[in-house]
Amino acid sequence: MKLDGRFIKVVNNEENSRFEVRIGMQLARIDYRLREGKIYFLHTEVPDDLKGQGIASKMAKRALEYAEKEQLEVVAWCPFVAAYIKRQQG
Repeated sequence: MKLDGRFIKVVNNEENSRFEVRIGMQLARIDYRLREGKIYFLHTEVPDDLKGQGIASKMAKRALEYAEKEQLEVVAWCPFVAAYIKRQQG
């Protein structure tokens, strides 16, 4: 399934502690936990049908913007988020 990236909406689902994108019945997500002024990014998951379209990068960007806005220290336990941060600093 090919998507137009302009229409991908990332939502911070605070109740479930994740940034997510819903496409039809499919869910892409970055799970996180908040604790003592820190946001811990735990896991990124994108369904196979949606991989390779920049969804994970859009979620990571939105998640990091949230962390900055809320003045949270970022702890990237998730390998994808850690690599995304490294690429952005590069």
